[in-house]
Amino acid sequence: MKTDDYSESLVVHFRRAEVLRNHALELVSLNLNERQLFDLELIMNRGFYPLTGFLGKDDYQSVLHHLALTDDTIWPIPVCLDVNEAFAKSVRPGQLIALNDQEGFLLAILTVSDIWKPVKKEEAGLVYGTSNSAKHPGVRQLLERTESWYIGGSVEGVNLPVHYDFLQLRLTPSESVRRFTMNGWRRVLGFHTEQYLHCAHREMVLDAASRIGASIFLQPVVGLDHPGDVDFYTHICCYQVFTTKFPPNMIMLGLSPFATRRAGPREALLQAIMRKNFGCSHFMVSEDQADPFARANGASLFYERGAAQQLVSDYAERTGIEMVPQEDWGYHEAEKKYFPLAAGSSELEKITSVELQRRMQEGEEVPSWFTWPDMVTELQHAFPPKSKQGFTVFLTGLSGSGKSTISKVLLVKFM
Repeated sequence: MKTDDYSESLVVHFRRAEVLRNHALELVSLNLNERQLFDLELIMNRGFYPLTGFLGKDDYQSVLHHLALTDDTIWPIPVCLDVNEAFAKSVRPGQLIALNDQEGFLLAILTVSDIWKPVKKEEAGLVYGTSNSAKHPGVRQLLERTESWYIGGSVEGVNLPVHYDFLQLRLTPSESVRRFTMNGWRRVLGFHTEQYLHCAHREMVLDAASRIGASIFLQPVVGLDHPGDVDFYTHICCYQVFTTKFPPNMIMLGLSPFATRRAGPREALLQAIMRKNFGCSHFMVSEDQADPFARANGASLFYERGAAQQLVSDYAERTGIEMVPQEDWGYHEAEKKYFPLAAGSSELEKITSVELQRRMQEGEEVPSWFTWPDMVTELQHAFPPKSKQGFTVFLTGLSGSGKSTISKVLLVKFM
C-alpha cells in the first residue's frame, strides 16, 4: 500500500501510541514471524518507502506484471502479509489488527484493505522466473512455507522491533541521511553484502568510489540466519574491522534488516531502491547479485550473469539511483599490488570469500595479502577448535514468563 505520506517514519507520536496500545487490547492480534518482522520494520522506518503498509491486491498484481505499483512507482517484489486460511476468514476489510512480535509485544496496528488468496505458482513464475520449488530455494520458501492467504493494508507504527545487538549500527534511513549530511557527503556509494570481506574487496570498493567521486555506505544485511547464528556476529565484527582500513571520513557502516528472497534481478532492483531510501546516490551491483547459487561451490547460477546489473541500470532514471558494476580483483604477487581480474593477467591470484572461509575451516594459513591479521582473529571466533566450541543454557518456565527475552539478552552478552 502506498500513499503520499512523506514522513520519515510511520511510528506515531507517543500520545497516539498510548491510544493505540489501549485500543489494541480489544483487537484481533497476529504474532509475526521473522520474515514478516523484517518487512514491517522496513515499512515503518521507510526503508521500503513509498510503502505505508503491506500491498493490497491491485498493487500486488501490478508489481507482478509491471514491476511497479498502480501509480507507476517502480516496485519489483510483492511485500504482503501472509496468513493462514482460518485467520483470513476471521477478518474483513476495514478491520483493525494488532501486529505483534514473536513475544506478543505490540508493534503496529494494521487497517485491513484487502484479503485474497493468491495464485502462488503465478507469483513464483513472475518474480523468480520459475514455479519449480526444486530448482529455486526462494520458490520453495514461497510455495511451502508461506501461508496461503494475503492481507493488505496501511500500518500505524507503535514501536520498531526491539533489538539487543549492534544498536549503534542499526541506522534508519533518516538517521543515515543525517549522518551523510553531517559528514559533508553528497555522493554515496551503497555496498550491499553478505560475504566475508578481504583485501581485494577494499581495493574494489575504493576504486569504484574514487571513479564516481563518492563516499561509501557499507550496509550488510541482517538476514534470516539471525538470531542464534554465531556467523552473524562474526560477520558484523569483521565488517567493523574492514571499515578501519579506509581513509578517515570515507566509509560508514550500517545494518539493515532484510528478508532476502534470492530473486535475482528483481531483488537487486529492490536493494537499489532501498539504498536510495537510505540516502545513497549510487549502488554497487555484482554480476550474480541476489542469485540463489551465487556462493555455492560448483553450482551454476540460476539467473543470467549480468542480468541484475542490467535491470538496475535500465530503471536508474526512474528509481533515482545509478548502478555501479562490481568488479572482482586479484593480487599480483610479483608486483605486490591488486588489479581487476578483467585485466586478464594469468599471474593474478584470485581472492574470494569462499576461499577465505575454506582456509579458515581447514585451519590453513591466510596470507596478509589475502586479508588482514586482525580480520583473521575475528574469523577465528566462527571457526574455533573443538575444545573451544560452545555450551547450552536451558531455560524453563510458563508461557509469557520471559524465557525468550532473557535468551535474546544472554545471546548478545555471550557474543
